[in-house]
Amino acid sequence: MKFVMLGTGNSAMMPVYGCDCSACVQARHDPRLRREKSSAYLHHNGRKLLLDANAPDLMQRFPAGSIDTILLTHYHMDHVSALFDLRWGKAPILPVISPQDEQGCDDLYKHPGMLDFSRRAQGFTPFSWYDVTVTPLPLKHSRPCLGYAFEWQDHCIAYLTDTNGLPLETVTWLQARKVDWIITDCNYAPIECEKTRLSMNHSDIIQTKIMFEQCQPVNMGLIHVSHDLLEWANDNPEQFSSQYQILMDGQEITL
Repeated sequence: MKFVMLGTGNSAMMPVYGCDCSACVQARHDPRLRREKSSAYLHHNGRKLLLDANAPDLMQRFPAGSIDTILLTHYHMDHVSALFDLRWGKAPILPVISPQDEQGCDDLYKHPGMLDFSRRAQGFTPFSWYDVTVTPLPLKHSRPCLGYAFEWQDHCIAYLTDTNGLPLETVTWLQARKVDWIITDCNYAPIECEKTRLSMNHSDIIQTKIMFEQCQPVNMGLIHVSHDLLEWANDNPEQFSSQYQILMDGQEITL
């Protein structure tokens, strides 16, 4: 089983348009530091499961028939933008599994084209994708949002974006298992005021470190990162390790 990061940035991506901060300047000069909007895919037994659909080259990267299923974390535009083009394809019907959200995004439900939005994921109700057990995990966001845990042969990867910390029941679920990787939202550098931190729509470094301590995964990878977070990380490298790291676009995790 291989888990691949398609993008690891937030909706502004990297470099941010018009920004001259040190992190954005570095990304302009080094293509390896550029970041697309956060999404990923799971490659297992020759099949691919896509997590969110926002990659700008999605239709070129994944020819017709190469994606088996799409899992959506939620219906914010920066996580579903590629569906607006993909739906008009002539490929076989492609199932899209998503949280229960009556609105969806714009007219995707009304004009689905080749996409089938009929299946809804429910928190803590597992389903099988071939021999991988997929468990939707509730997150804390401004609209219905789910993370997903993938369990296979005593291995577990949890993909948790977008969220401001974690609901207690999701923490409890993760604590009950050995988790190889938690891949999670970390949009902000440390926000010292707790009231401000908890009012945001995404996690900061403080919250992800609490998550790391509470859930005790073997590894934690940070995604949905902003240029501000990356600039702070460049100034504070001692805060990171091989077990607690900022992930890169294209990075692969193999179990």
